[in-house]
Amino acid sequence: MNLLRKPLNSQGLVHDITPQSAGWGYVGFALHRLKAGDVAQGNTGSTEVIFVMVEGHAQVNGAGQNWGQMGNRLDVFEKTAPHCLYLPARSHWDVRATTDCTIAICSAPAIADHPAARLGPDGIDLTPRGQGANTRYINNIAMEGRDVASSLLVTEVFTPAGNWSSYPPHRHDEDDFPRMTYLEETYYHRLNPAQGYGIQRVYTEDGSLDETMAVKNHDVVLVPRGHHPCGAPYGYEMYYLNVMAGPRRNWRFQNDPAHEWIYQRDNPTDGR
Repeated sequence: MNLLRKPLNSQGLVHDITPQSAGWGYVGFALHRLKAGDVAQGNTGSTEVIFVMVEGHAQVNGAGQNWGQMGNRLDVFEKTAPHCLYLPARSHWDVRATTDCTIAICSAPAIADHPAARLGPDGIDLTPRGQGANTRYINNIAMEGRDVASSLLVTEVFTPAGNWSSYPPHRHDEDDFPRMTYLEETYYHRLNPAQGYGIQRVYTEDGSLDETMAVKNHDVVLVPRGHHPCGAPYGYEMYYLNVMAGPRRNWRFQNDPAHEWIYQRDNPTDGR
C-alpha cells in the first residue's frame, strides 16, 4: 500500500482518496482548493460526510438547505475554530468559493441517520494536550463525545515547531472494544512556512510495516494499522486534519509498549 499520497493537482480536486483507492474499508478523504468564484459539487451517496472549511470562505448548499457563507479563517495557522458541516447519506451538495479556499471532505459509511448540521465553530475549543516537546493543540470537530455522526471521527491538531504529536506512538488496529478499536486514519498535513516538511512514521511492533516519510504541504498519509507518530522540525509548525472510521465510533488505542514509560511518567495518575 502506498501510504504517502501527494497532491493530484495544485488547484481544484487536490485529493480524492476512497476506500477502494486506499485498499481499506471505511475512510474517504477529498480536498478541494478553489479560487474565488470556483464551484465544486457532488453527492454523498451511501456515506456520511463532514465538510471542514480548512481556510477561506464559501457559499454552501447541502441536503436541501442553504447554509450561507461558511469559513472564518483565511489561513489555517490562525488556529481559530473551523466552520464544519455534517451531511447524511444521499445528500447533494455544492460550494461556491467567495475567496480562495481549501475545503476538506471527510467521509465514511453511514451506519445510522443523523440530521444535517453545522458542527463549528460553536462547540470547538482549541485545547492543549501533552507537555514539554510533546505539547500540541487540538480542535475536536467530531470525536465520540459529540453525537453528531454514525461512524466519522474528525479532529484538527496544531503541533508547534520542534514538537511531536500522535506521541507516544499508539495504534488502534484491532476490533477489541473496550481495549482497542479498529480505526483507519488519514492525516492531511500542512506546514508553516509552507516550504517546510514534517516527519511521520507508520510502523507495527513486529516490523511487518515500517515506513518513515517526509511530509510536505498538502500531503496525505494513510494509516491502515500500526503506530503513527509525527514530528515537526525546528522552524516549522505542523497542522494536520485527522479522519478516522471503523466498525464502531469509539477511539480506543494502545501505546507502543517500548515507549509506554513516557506516557506513565507524564500521566502518573492514569489508571491504564
